[in-house]
Amino acid sequence: MKKRGFTLVEIMIVVAIIALLAAIAIPNLLRARITANESAAQATLRTISTALETYAAANNGAYPEAEGTLTSPTPPYLNRAYSGATVQGYTYTYSTLTTTAYCVQAAPSSTASGTKTFHVSQGGVLADGAC
Repeated sequence: MKKRGFTLVEIMIVVAIIALLAAIAIPNLLRARITANESAAQATLRTISTALETYAAANNGAYPEAEGTLTSPTPPYLNRAYSGATVQGYTYTYSTLTTTAYCVQAAPSSTASGTKTFHVSQGGVLADGAC
């Protein structure tokens, strides 16, 4: 008579192998998501900076004093408002927005969404850290 099925030891070995693979794969996936969020934050800051610099070029070198000035014209300089918004795990804040200077900051909304804070200032200078 042949035995059919798996023994308890065989099933436990398979479960242990799956757990080991998950322990290796999950942190790598989380790191990849954080890296993608950080890249998206830098790209969004570049977009905001380009809008501010384009506005200044069209207005005798003066930056807008409110983000609404960038979203209200037709066509708009920015397609959406970013101030206080969370996009892909990063929250955007205009630390400085005057006719002569600007500084926009992107900070992770949680430790699971990113580890670095970025900012962009007049001239399109993108750097790590807060404004």
